[in-house]
Formats: sequence, structure tokens, C-alpha cells
Amino acid sequence: MQIEPFEIERFYERWEFTAELMLSSSDCESRSVASLLALEPGAGERLLDLRLGYTEVPGSAELRAAVAALYEGIEPRHVLTLAAAEEGLFLANHALLSNGDHAVIESPCYGSAIALARSTGAEVSLWRRDPQDGWAPDADALEGLLQPNTRMIYCNSPNNPTGTQMSGATFERLIELASERGIVLFSDEVYRGLEHDPAQRLPAACERYERAISLNTVSKSYGLPGLRIGWLVCRDEGLLEQMRALKLYTTICSSAPSEVLVELALRHSGDLIGASRRLVLDNLPLLDDFLWRRADLLTWTRPTAGPIGFARVLADVDVHNWCESIARDAGVLLLPGTVYGVPDHVRLGFGRANLAEALGRLDEHLG
Repeated sequence: MQIEPFEIERFYERWEFTAELMLSSSDCESRSVASLLALEPGAGERLLDLRLGYTEVPGSAELRAAVAALYEGIEPRHVLTLAAAEEGLFLANHALLSNGDHAVIESPCYGSAIALARSTGAEVSLWRRDPQDGWAPDADALEGLLQPNTRMIYCNSPNNPTGTQMSGATFERLIELASERGIVLFSDEVYRGLEHDPAQRLPAACERYERAISLNTVSKSYGLPGLRIGWLVCRDEGLLEQMRALKLYTTICSSAPSEVLVELALRHSGDLIGASRRLVLDNLPLLDDFLWRRADLLTWTRPTAGPIGFARVLADVDVHNWCESIARDAGVLLLPGTVYGVPDHVRLGFGRANLAEALGRLDEHLG
């Protein structure tokens, strides 16, 4: 396997724990173990009594049942839990693609979606969102990319980094294009539930198409990235078995305490995601005001889903170096669009409680 450098995570490895204030986070405000245990009587005692043995490869029966309950028409046998969502991307690409295959990857996107598809030896075409169209995906453009050997389409909505949501009509066309050809649809849904207007929420792809794989995690909408648990849901049990078999060569199983805490969180998903969504909606006007005042420097398509947006830098600067200088001199971290292959943009995050402080610090630095 040949794989290119993971630029997003290399940048964060360098700066995430050095810069004091995050203004680019893709996750929402995190929660304490105590706050989770307070959700149910006796939860603390159950955690303390837990024996720290191995867990089941697909995840505990209780955890898979909790995941299945989030979807319509899904049973626990359709669920494969993961040691973080990143494992799901690796398993799907390497279990389902190989040399001679073709995959279509929506772009811009989290970098590993492209790199992992390429690392299988498959030919990869990018289904590009256009900023001139408000980052809206074009289904006709997707159809033009499909080939007889297309085995997988990757999509991500709500989208990272643009913070935009695919329309219902485009989603249905996507399902149609994949199902007519028997193509696997890998749907990255890690921001599902954070649509700014809940009426714009799409069905999970696994509910609409048997060969669709829905990816989710507690890292983003739930604000629980430290638990490192995600899941894949697919009604095609043959596809799921291919990925489960490969998991035996990656993590085998997940952390037992994390599984217990995630199971607990999923039973209260409405409350946890609801709190994240309220914080996102409270914070977005702060960014609106900042961008209005700094209109000579930054402009964006206003996000409609999730805790992130993708702003174009209007100044004549090297954006990557500019972000590093702000992190070093002001202690505020922006994510340069170079890590997405869009070098004149930055990703802004507004899912954290200290957004006002971060914006104030950046304002002071910019002068």
C-alpha cells in the first residue's frame, strides 16, 4: 500500500495542542465523563463494575442495538462499530476497492477519503463542489464521471469543510445513479443532526439503498471525540462482512469503557446533539459579525449545517504560512485550505464555547 501524507492531521499534530484557542475545530464542545454518567441512574456503578476484557469484533450487542435504534429499518446485525470513524474509511476502501476499480470521491472533503481510495490502486475521480455555486454538488457532473468499473461513490453531507447540505433532490438522484449500476455508496454522515434547519435533514443513505454504507461517530455532533468510537451501517450483509473481516487486521475490537459510554450517549442522542446544535446556532451570528467587519479579508458561503465553514481569503498572502503565523503569534488556530487542495481558503469552526474569545484574539492580532 502506498499512501500520501495526511496533510490535515499533520497540520493539527503540529499546532492543535500548541495554539491556545481553536477557531477551526470540526467537532463540537466536548463533555465530561461525569456529565455522561449523570444521564442515567446507576450508570457510574455500571462503568466501575465493568471488566476490562476484550470486546466483540462488531461491537457489543448493546452498543449495536443502540446504534440501530437511530435508524429506520436497521437491525443490530447491520451495524459494525469502529475504533473511530477513520477506521471505517480505511476498512471500506481496502475491503471493497482494488487495482482496476474506479471510485468517485466528493471534493473538497476530509483528506483520507481521497488518499485511502488511491492507496488501493483504484483509479479515483473527484466530484468537485464549486464555490461559485455555493458549494452545491452537481448530480449531472457525477453522472459524467461514472465508468463501467466504478465500484464506489463517496459523499459527505453535511459537508466538511464547507458546512453545506446536499439538497433532497440531489440526494435522491445520487441514490438513483448508484442503485441503477449497483455501485456502493459510502455516505459520510458524521455531522448528521447538526443541520441548522432540521427540515433540511436527509435520510441516512443506508435507509434508502441496500448497498449504501452510512458512516457516523460520536466525535462531531455529540462532542465526544475522546471516546474514539464510530460505526458503519449497511443492509448488505455481504459488504459488511468484507469490512468486518478486514477489521481483524486493524483494531480487532474497541475499548470496553468507551463502548459502555457511547451506548449511554446514544440512548440520549436527542439531548446531546440538541445541545451541540444550539451552541452552533448561538455562535454563528458571532462569525457573521466578524466576517462583516473583516469583509476586506474574508468571505464565505454561509454554512447551513454543522459547526464549520470554508472562507476565502481575499488578501494576497500564502494562506498556509498566514495560518501558521497566526497560530504562533496570536495562539489562534485556523485550518488552511491547502490541506483540502483549496489554497485560498481557511476552515473556520464555531462549535466551541470559547468562540467569542478566539474571535476577539484574532481581531486584536489582525489590528
